[in-house]
Amino acid sequence: MDLKPLHLDLKRDQGLRVQWNDGHESFYPVALLRKLSPSAEQQALREEMESNPLTVLPNAPTNTKTLTAEDAELIGNYAIRLRFSDGHRTGIFSWTYLRSIDAQREIDEQKKVD
Repeated sequence: MDLKPLHLDLKRDQGLRVQWNDGHESFYPVALLRKLSPSAEQQALREEMESNPLTVLPNAPTNTKTLTAEDAELIGNYAIRLRFSDGHRTGIFSWTYLRSIDAQREIDEQKKVD
């Protein structure tokens, strides 16, 4: 089955809720989406951190405002791009990638095995 969202609900200060065409519902907190952004710069940072635990992290923004999702844009019929309050806007989340980072899905699948 080709997984696609039936409904997307972005709560800018909380996260993205997705209802999938297979009946599953996912929720992605804003901070998780930002951390796991599929942008090239974030992927390179994650790879560097895996290979070198002493990686120096980039400076975090100095404002103390809570991270929010400022905007969302559908990219064709395969993805969504989110713009975050810290200025990050280069990650395009494909439906396949979003489903792969769904923590609740992993929990549900583990329950089926147990």
